[in-house]
Amino acid sequence: MANNAKETDARILIDDQLRQVGWDPADKSQVGTEIWISHDSFKAQAPSGETTVLSTGSAGGAADYVLYDQRGRPLAVIEAKKQAIQPYVAKHQALPYAKGLNAPFIFLTNGELIYFWDYQNDDARIVNSFYSRRDLERLVEMRANRKAMATIPIPDTYQRQGETRSVRPYQQEAMQALDRTVELGKRRFLIELPTGCGKTDLICLYLKRLLQSGHAERILFLVDRDQLAKQAIEAIQDLLPGHPSYWLKSGMAQQQKQITVCLLQTMLGRHQEFSSGYFDVVVADECHRSIYGAWQTSLTHFDALHIGLTATPAIYMERNTFQFYHCKDNAPDFSYTIQEAFRGEYLTPYKFATGITEVIAAGADKDDEHYDPAEFERKWTNEKTNRLMMQEFDRLAWRDYKSLASKQKIGPGKAVVFAISKHHAARLAQYLNELHPEHKGRYAEVITSDVPNADELIRKFKQDDYPQVAVSVGMLDTGFDCREILHLVMCRRIRSPILYQQMRGRGTRTAPHIGKEKFVIYDFFRNHEYFNDSDTDVFSGAGGGYRTGGTGPRPPTPRELIELGLEDEWLEAVNYIEVGPSGERIDKRDYVTDWETHVRTQATGDDLLDKVQSDKPLTEEEETELAQRLNRPDHYFNEENLRRAYRNPGGNLIDFIRAALGKLHIKSKPERIEENFRAWLVARNLTPEQAQYLALLKNRGVVKGKVTIDDLFSPPLSILNAAGVGMELFGEQGLKDMVNELNQSVLAA
Repeated sequence: MANNAKETDARILIDDQLRQVGWDPADKSQVGTEIWISHDSFKAQAPSGETTVLSTGSAGGAADYVLYDQRGRPLAVIEAKKQAIQPYVAKHQALPYAKGLNAPFIFLTNGELIYFWDYQNDDARIVNSFYSRRDLERLVEMRANRKAMATIPIPDTYQRQGETRSVRPYQQEAMQALDRTVELGKRRFLIELPTGCGKTDLICLYLKRLLQSGHAERILFLVDRDQLAKQAIEAIQDLLPGHPSYWLKSGMAQQQKQITVCLLQTMLGRHQEFSSGYFDVVVADECHRSIYGAWQTSLTHFDALHIGLTATPAIYMERNTFQFYHCKDNAPDFSYTIQEAFRGEYLTPYKFATGITEVIAAGADKDDEHYDPAEFERKWTNEKTNRLMMQEFDRLAWRDYKSLASKQKIGPGKAVVFAISKHHAARLAQYLNELHPEHKGRYAEVITSDVPNADELIRKFKQDDYPQVAVSVGMLDTGFDCREILHLVMCRRIRSPILYQQMRGRGTRTAPHIGKEKFVIYDFFRNHEYFNDSDTDVFSGAGGGYRTGGTGPRPPTPRELIELGLEDEWLEAVNYIEVGPSGERIDKRDYVTDWETHVRTQATGDDLLDKVQSDKPLTEEEETELAQRLNRPDHYFNEENLRRAYRNPGGNLIDFIRAALGKLHIKSKPERIEENFRAWLVARNLTPEQAQYLALLKNRGVVKGKVTIDDLFSPPLSILNAAGVGMELFGEQGLKDMVNELNQSVLAA
């Protein structure tokens, strides 16, 4: 009886999981149960009345479930097992049923684990959900019409933004490598290309090949910043105009279009709306950020061809990035180095401005990994130094811009200034505009999340004569593409090698139309010395390297410096946020209180807030209108500020509204860590003693942000003999591995 009860429990779970992806187990035209295959006749009856003859010698028996297409033909057999049984072992039991019914697919499940088996092409693999009827029908249709990748020619040129561009040799090589991957059945692929080498164009051209060859119909393009989403949708609509696409935002209804662009932060809360087979291809831009902890659910939910794009050199990518993409030897499947790109003249080289004032002194290397930007700004800059930095940059830029780009008509050419904080950015822009009063404040513009028309300012900076200078913090560091940039001005400290290379990459794009031959980095904080970077020995994490001299400590090893510096530090370590054009500092708790009061007050009588409260989807226009309305100068309520205030990097605007209305609990970081920790323990299958010990380390990690081996030898852990106990439980190497996994899989999430 107990065994039958367990099997019944599994069937209840299976029925519910089928309903979640659109199947109706009560509708026998969709889902058949206990479909008997006779020993005598070797025939099986489909709901359409058709009879399918089994091959001679097939075993008789009953298929637990059969899923049918709209014409009543078998699509998949489901073999259901008791929860105590690993469903993978049922492969050979299910195979005769599927072959006899001419069903091309098999699912193996015990109600907890689901395996999908495309038995004519691959082995069974774990998936997060069943496929929908449309998913399976689409796979059958694509298989029938699929062409070999070799039959689709790789183009020599393509049209982009109204101009003809050549497909570069390394882009062709990357597509050929992807072709081999697709034909061999490898389902994950990692591409490393330096910033400015055309990753987005490359992937759009390759997606076009997958669509043309019948290897894909639905595609998901995941990014982690609004600016990257805008650039992705622009490129897709430019290069793939015949394939409908849209940007899925947090409050919008899902649309049945071929290509979906989505923020990781949005998909994190919405992936359960899709079946595991909904997308055929998942592209993750800057994928090294999306593999950690909770973020990974946005990727692993989809049983698809996964293509990861990154500009981060392999030395700075964690092992689990390579594991996720099934890479060999901790190396990307295809890589092209920045040194190769400079040699091939596909990127514009740079030089450092010499003789400029060095604002920062050696003593500023203290507390490398975390600092309060406001304190840092007060300590290392004042009105005099800020004015001096802008005067020297402006003088040198006007003196040299013609030698950088001979066809640049308006001086001094486009420039990006990286500031310490919003407050600092406002001061720097003011001083630049004071140097050029003839432009009436339009010479330099602050571009941050609090500027209501930030998108329009970015467009003007890229397309119009003025502003010539964009001053920002965080917003233009990554994912910002403007080929005409001639000047990068570093008015802040950078200690993340990934961020340093991302910021430097804002200037590397070529611009033949202005005769761009070089760009200049004005590094007032000597960041390039920290990384031992020069125009003759380019720092990339492999060549170049960290400085060997100086009084500060040696930087942490590359794999300890995974992400992005200032923004992440603000999220956790700093108790205030900066709002408005002048960077007013407001306590995070006060900002959250003001936000929740404002939303509750406005909810009555506001049609859009009422739709959110009623869980009705917004149109894209409505979501944009709501975001603009909330980001007004009296409060500057916007997604970026709310993420900092709630200390929730995965939050989106609609979730924050729901939280304010009492419809959603925003988890604190300790709560998120606890949730991740419990899931990690289950996956690790540890003894109670090991689990208790790791909980101790986890609690220390909540306080510090991460755990190191050195922590085991310092109070309070040393008082508990944490090092000795850990060695007994795991061994020396095992303890190191556990600490690394705890940091990556639990604390980093």
